[in-house]
Amino acid sequence: MADAAPVLDMVCMGETLVDFLPTEAGRRVREVSAWAPAIGGSLANVSVGVARLGARSGLVTVVGEDEFGHFLRERLAAEGVDVSHLRQVSEARTGLVFISLDARGERSFTYFRTRSAEFLLGERDVDAAFLARTRVLHWGSNSLHLPEARVAVQRAAEQVREAGGIVSCDPNLRLHAWADRSEPKGILERLLPLCSVVKLSEEEMPFVTGTTDVRGALEYLRDLGVLLPVVTLGEKGAALLWHGEEVRVPAPQVRVLDTTGAGDGFVASFLYGLTRRYADAQALRAATRESLEELATFSCVVGSRVVERLGAVAGLPRADEVLEHMPADLRPR
Repeated sequence: MADAAPVLDMVCMGETLVDFLPTEAGRRVREVSAWAPAIGGSLANVSVGVARLGARSGLVTVVGEDEFGHFLRERLAAEGVDVSHLRQVSEARTGLVFISLDARGERSFTYFRTRSAEFLLGERDVDAAFLARTRVLHWGSNSLHLPEARVAVQRAAEQVREAGGIVSCDPNLRLHAWADRSEPKGILERLLPLCSVVKLSEEEMPFVTGTTDVRGALEYLRDLGVLLPVVTLGEKGAALLWHGEEVRVPAPQVRVLDTTGAGDGFVASFLYGLTRRYADAQALRAATRESLEELATFSCVVGSRVVERLGAVAGLPRADEVLEHMPADLRPR
């Protein structure tokens, strides 16, 4: 008898791009003389972050049947990500983004993804057997421009939720990409109630929740039915709401080179911790404040490591690089 397929700690579903990183900061895209390609897209970044910490991750996404699509498949597989559900298509090309940095490490983006393959995510990508193997499904909003993609993510989330798994979302909003901003607002209002965990950045709060108040944003998510709402606050750390109590954790003070992917590092380590401590959504309900505070504190450490390196993936640490900060029960077995 063949061995059963291994359990996946997390499956990420959504955009995968090639990031082109500048060889020097403080210049506009037009002024950069050389670029280096890297794995990009929030969902791809999180899948790599989880794998580097020692868990099994998979990625459901669509890229082009082109050199950049092959680049992503090979790089992700080399990181240990399950790419069996990375679909390549000939009718669209892999999305590209050129990133420029100012002197403080803040980013600006130049996208080439108007008809990107990532938008072709559809129901054929919802593999019930594959999803049945995962403890966590994590998704974002940037690939959901077409109705077929929205239906696919909704069905995947419903399947994992009904099986007792944890559904997580980081919208990672890029509002400039939407001609009608009511579209992402409507998508989130419909899909966030399917989630056990939602992470927003401080900048996203007003659009998603209608308030600039952290406590108010956390309560808005809770009132949607989100079990564990989280807001990341950059250099100020992060906040979460648990059983009505707001919990704040600090971020380490570090030298910032590039802020790209800091939130993805936080999400990867936070969800990694949840998979190690809680077998399913029901178990998560019994979590203690202290346990979640510890996980969020560790996740801020991981996020801070990301900003010290150029690019979203380069700074994602392996377990042995953050072992001194990692709670004992999260260390690779």
